[in-house]
Amino acid sequence: MKTVTLEVRAPEEGMKEFVQTWVSGKAQRSARIGFATPELLWKVLSAKRWELLKALCGAGPVSIREAARRVQRDVKGVHSDVTALLSAGLLNRTETGNIEFPYEAIKVEFLLHAA
Repeated sequence: MKTVTLEVRAPEEGMKEFVQTWVSGKAQRSARIGFATPELLWKVLSAKRWELLKALCGAGPVSIREAARRVQRDVKGVHSDVTALLSAGLLNRTETGNIEFPYEAIKVEFLLHAA
């Protein structure tokens, strides 16, 4: 199963991992997208965007209009959410202009520390 892991980690940790991958030449086995803070993660992954990702999971490439139909929302609002999800790396745009969620599952991972 192709899974993407969304995680909260400092940008320095992400760069350290990138350098290790670059030096070793061995890519990680799973896709990972890092966010600097939990607040940023939840800002990008709002409830409506989460619902959109669920509707696109396993659907293959679809138009934004079709994505809007699936979540029963207006095209303009879905377009805005698609733009944010494309920027975050959660969606891909195909050569034909459609959008695609290229994963079969999402794992969200973060640790809450005591103040």
